[in-house]
Amino acid sequence: MVENRPFLNFLAHLVLIIGVTIVVFPVYVAFIASSHGPNDFLSGVVPLTPGSHIIENYSTMLSSGMTSSGAPPIGPMMINSLIMAVGVAVGKIIISILSAFAIVYFRFPFRTLAFWMIFITLMLPVEVRIVPTYKVVADLGMLNNYGGLIIPLIASATATFLFRQFFLTVPDELMEAARVDGAGPMKFFRDILLPLSITNIAALFIILFVLGWNQYLWPLIITTDQSFYTVVMGIQRMAAVADAEPRWNLVMAAVILAALPPVLVIVAMQRLFVKGLVETEK
Repeated sequence: MVENRPFLNFLAHLVLIIGVTIVVFPVYVAFIASSHGPNDFLSGVVPLTPGSHIIENYSTMLSSGMTSSGAPPIGPMMINSLIMAVGVAVGKIIISILSAFAIVYFRFPFRTLAFWMIFITLMLPVEVRIVPTYKVVADLGMLNNYGGLIIPLIASATATFLFRQFFLTVPDELMEAARVDGAGPMKFFRDILLPLSITNIAALFIILFVLGWNQYLWPLIITTDQSFYTVVMGIQRMAAVADAEPRWNLVMAAVILAALPPVLVIVAMQRLFVKGLVETEK
């Protein structure tokens, strides 16, 4: 077994290198494509070396966009996506953690049934809920606004389940000690449960932010005003040109710009996430 250890280390490093290459190579190709001019793609071959149009392409996307494709500048679309992603992530966490708190710490009739009714919604495909949800949103006059983009997406059975499972692991002695000190339910929640849940909240925020940022179907259905387009919708419009070849250099520039906020959130929240894990282990 000791004799095979160098070979196993080499094999592990080889698999790691191959995995990183598979993940990074498409991003590299997109970045390289965003640095070339539109005529460099007429041959059907994507260049693998940087071009000289990188500043021009990114300036075009940030300033004027691709009006011929019905896509406004990417800046306002990224702001819309940011508002939607933050709203969805924060809304899901707030509703889920309060729901889990009520299910675990309050005694009321059919509380277990209520939890399983929430959990069963995971079995419903999104497409099943699209039409009735759109009807409700339209009747409430929430088309083409941020409320319509965010509110229908803020319920999360998965996050409720995760918070419930975590709260069940919190020792009952903490709740009893809080009662002895005269703390009410919300004070116990604010001063004890929330600090203990930082790790879960950080991890869920990363996942839910990326989920909200990448939303395509729901924004496509309820927005017809360009001022509420999200960046994913804009990229789809740039790539799906009916009467001409897509300007792939600008499309790839939009893709690279659209990938930056989720990456920055992951990098920023990773420290808090790792810190929370270390503190939990201690």
